[in-house]
Amino acid sequence: MMPRALRARLLLASLLLLPVFFGLTGFALQQAFHHSLEAAEEERLKLQVYLILGAAELQGDRIMIPDTLQEPRYAQVESGLYGFLHDSKDTLVWYSESAKLISDTLVETLEVDGLKTGDSRFYHMPEYGVFVYQFALLWEISGREHSYVFTVLESDNQVKTEQKAFNARLWGWLGAAIFLFLLVETALIRWGLKPLTRLAEDLKRIELGQSDKLTGEYPTEVQAVTDNLNLLISNERLQRERYRNTLGDLAHSLKTPLAVIRGARQERLSFDEYKALVTDQAGRMEQIVQYQLSRAVKSQGRTLAKKTTVAPIIERMVAALNKVYRDKNIEVTLTLDGEYQLPADERDLMELLGNILENAYKYGHSQVAVCFSNGAGMLQIDISDDGDGISPELRQTILRRGERADTSAPGQGIGLSVAVDILSSYDGELEIGESTLGGALFTIRMPLN
Repeated sequence: MMPRALRARLLLASLLLLPVFFGLTGFALQQAFHHSLEAAEEERLKLQVYLILGAAELQGDRIMIPDTLQEPRYAQVESGLYGFLHDSKDTLVWYSESAKLISDTLVETLEVDGLKTGDSRFYHMPEYGVFVYQFALLWEISGREHSYVFTVLESDNQVKTEQKAFNARLWGWLGAAIFLFLLVETALIRWGLKPLTRLAEDLKRIELGQSDKLTGEYPTEVQAVTDNLNLLISNERLQRERYRNTLGDLAHSLKTPLAVIRGARQERLSFDEYKALVTDQAGRMEQIVQYQLSRAVKSQGRTLAKKTTVAPIIERMVAALNKVYRDKNIEVTLTLDGEYQLPADERDLMELLGNILENAYKYGHSQVAVCFSNGAGMLQIDISDDGDGISPELRQTILRRGERADTSAPGQGIGLSVAVDILSSYDGELEIGESTLGGALFTIRMPLN
């Protein structure tokens, strides 16, 4: 089974590849050393042939080789060095004292034919454990030319011993090299993967809430990953915040239709009237849910929308709020001159105007006024009440999500922040001031085109 750790995979690959690589290297070195040993053996045997040839003498019509040669091993039985001389008829005419007990089969196996004058031949007879060197020459005796083949055999024990010693040293060094290479590679892998380890630690800190993004410098190959991760983390955090805000906005938006349905119990409505009211508010609630869900997933930025008439939306919201706040007997003054239309989604306008109108109803004592004005290509909607107003130092604070000026009244402090969010997507603006009624004045400005 393949290990999951990247470091373990790299080490496993090295353990598989290194023996193959060093094995082939060792085999090649063994073969090269073996060939060099054989070449050296061939040179030694060639010198031995020249030694015998130099000691040969003519006696009558035959060649005589003295019993005592410069190389003493020729005079020692089974010394491992043997000399032979064959004539043109492949007849053995001389052999050294060392070859007296040599196997007859070996002597018969020697190939002495097929060599031309001046040619030489070197080969190994592993079954007999000897190297063979042969040299053919033409010797003139009594005016006649005679062909001879000088043959020298030497035991391969020395070559085997040297080869064995070389192999032991070679594989010992190669084994040490493999071990050292693995140690170095382990250190290099650890050093090379250190950025990934640091990346994992940074991600763990983010998971534990100790950091909000990946920091520090990473190698070029990893930096692109960290940049994308930071972007992903940021987008995920924004999306999570958007979902959390949407849930709060949804709960806030559903309060008004729920209050209308709950307040309908105090009205003396017929069954059909009550059914129509509940159906209308249920439809409104369904629109709110669909609207908030779409806001949760859509990207920021202004979108193309058909133009929506503003006055009917205000009238509809006022009618609903009159039912919710019937106990306060709010007197509403609507100055909605002109059929103004805004290039905005109807649901956005209902959410925007509903939040601000509800604030006016909630904090006003008995009067609420709404009026239109037009200037510089912008529609201005002024919503005022006769409440206690908002102090200048709190006017920017309450526009932030969760911030409220009056904590005695029920609410989550998100209505105005939702209004600001909607206005920002349409290049609109919201200002808070003092109304002529004595309370707060909310001024909405949105482009007409």
